[in-house]
Amino acid sequence: MIFRRRKPILLGSLIMVLVAAVFALPVFGELGNENDFDDPSAEAVVARDAVVAATGTYAAPQLVALVRLDAPASSAAGQARIRAVARELRHPGVAAVTAYEPGGDERLVSRDGRSTYLLATYKEDPRGATEAIEDRMRAFPWVTLGGGAIAAPQVGDQVSADILRAEIIAFPLLFLLSLLVFRSAVSALLPLAVGGATILLSFLAIRLINAHVNPMSVYALNLINGLGLGLAIDYSLFMVSRFREELAAGRSREEALRVTLRTAGHVVFFSAVTVACALAALIVFRQRFLYSMGIGGALCALIAAGVSLTLLPALLGALGERVNAGGPRRWKDAIAREAAGERSGFWYRHSRRVMRRPVPYSVAAGVLLVAMGLPFLRIEFTGVDASVLPKEQSARVVDDAIKQKFPPSETSPVYVAVPPGTPAAELRAFAARLPAPVAPPRVGEGRIDLIAPGQPLGEAAKDFVADVRAVDAPFEFWVGGQTAGFVDQQASLRDHLPLALAILCATTLIILFVMLRSVVLPIKALVMNLLTLSAAFGLMVLVFQDGHLDWLFRFDSQGAIESSQPVLLFAVAFGLSTDYGVFLLGRIKELHDSGLSNEEAVALGLQRTGRIVTFAAALMVVALGCFVTASVIFIKQLGFGVAVAVLIDATIVRALLVPALMRMLGDWNWWVPRRIARLLPA
Repeated sequence: MIFRRRKPILLGSLIMVLVAAVFALPVFGELGNENDFDDPSAEAVVARDAVVAATGTYAAPQLVALVRLDAPASSAAGQARIRAVARELRHPGVAAVTAYEPGGDERLVSRDGRSTYLLATYKEDPRGATEAIEDRMRAFPWVTLGGGAIAAPQVGDQVSADILRAEIIAFPLLFLLSLLVFRSAVSALLPLAVGGATILLSFLAIRLINAHVNPMSVYALNLINGLGLGLAIDYSLFMVSRFREELAAGRSREEALRVTLRTAGHVVFFSAVTVACALAALIVFRQRFLYSMGIGGALCALIAAGVSLTLLPALLGALGERVNAGGPRRWKDAIAREAAGERSGFWYRHSRRVMRRPVPYSVAAGVLLVAMGLPFLRIEFTGVDASVLPKEQSARVVDDAIKQKFPPSETSPVYVAVPPGTPAAELRAFAARLPAPVAPPRVGEGRIDLIAPGQPLGEAAKDFVADVRAVDAPFEFWVGGQTAGFVDQQASLRDHLPLALAILCATTLIILFVMLRSVVLPIKALVMNLLTLSAAFGLMVLVFQDGHLDWLFRFDSQGAIESSQPVLLFAVAFGLSTDYGVFLLGRIKELHDSGLSNEEAVALGLQRTGRIVTFAAALMVVALGCFVTASVIFIKQLGFGVAVAVLIDATIVRALLVPALMRMLGDWNWWVPRRIARLLPA
């Protein structure tokens, strides 16, 4: 049907992509990142909302002005600068400005006495305060602005810049690699066309969801960009390679396209569904960062398959033999030689060598993967603040200065929100029972302000939050602030993780069972995926937590991993590992069903997919690995983690574990109870 209607399909696809290009690109300016890592039902969020409802102002300062005084803070020159900055911070959208005065709060003054910072607390409706203050402060070169109101847009702008840089790096590299694997300029351009269409259509889908269903996170665009390009290239590789294989066998264009869709198209469909289900497991989490990644990634996988099964076949049907155009004659001769001598090819000989000694190979590979994963047992977690930005960004400059040069302060306080109408006497009595290791509690309208010891995300601060929450009170209260929010985020992730893992594992097992008609192979694929992921997690701890290779990837280690990254990496890398397993096992099953023995099907299947899967993995590493060029550190962590997971899966797992275990299990690979087999579709 696609062959006969290829011209209408091509025209319709062109119109759709052009429309997507016009209406999708504004999505960069519409998606935000405010409160992306919060669970809306968490106690810290309830506390924040209670304070806003009671006072009409934000619960914590939104803007921090770091002032270099070049004089003692109590001197006339120092006070003149402080008063000048305080005057410019006053705006109709600012509820309060906190500044140092002689004899006042010494925590606002640096340890050397020559710097200070001022805090601006916004009203519920800030009325463009940030933009106005930024304009005013340009006249003061000795002032640097930071805080949440500055950090959030800087992170969003940095994400957009990182995506553009990744595309500039990735597209030329991907074309060169595609040219190498396809040995034809025309074939090499097809994956990039499919990838570009996938990304634009996915951006449009996210923009529509953001506008009409639920707000989405700007970080989802990073995943769509890398995953869409990678999956589209993977699917194109298998579709185009199979089409060229059928043409070389003497089939007509129409027959070659029909066989391609029935075989490679079948596998692409199951692969996309598997990846989409793996990423859709993220939707159970309450953090917008994670469920946006889940929605965006799942849609991207399905759109990539849709484009690969409609636009790409139409292009192949229109091109026919010309799909091999644009390459030197020796490249075409090499393709013919490989097809004619596949039983003497590298992957065939390698798989036979592994299957002759399966136990030593499987044990060595398993021990290596477990050893690589051991560092994950000592993982430490951190949250998202201005420290994720590059050092030169103003919000990062302010954050570093306050952490290093000032005592613990009110830039990120712990506060207790109480119900409206709480008797003042009860409130004061409750405040007197609260722990106060740094400064006495300060009772305000509907809240009590506290200062935690140490850094906001440190162990001392987290213990302090737990101690405050453990104090008895005759009324209900809620503890909020940056530290409390981080504690609640970790608790929320722990609570929702079992359900997400259950969905991910169950859907993967069911889909692979239906596709492969085997009980054993899906379980084996699941175990190998877990080994791959544990190794990737271990390497991520070594690099980003311990700081190894920081000179290569250009980052400053936070001594921990952003707490949502293991969850996100698990879903993305698990889906991609299953993706490659589907391609390999699908071809092995096809050969086994044709009458070949288990060992011959494995060896020939690995030979026919080995080169393609290797290059597909390399292309995916480029597409997603370009995230390591990002300046936002947790995006860099995601790119590194996915890239190493794909590399491990394409080398250690596919080249060693798969043939070894397939040989050890023999015909048990294909076992399925007869009663269940009768229920499966033909």
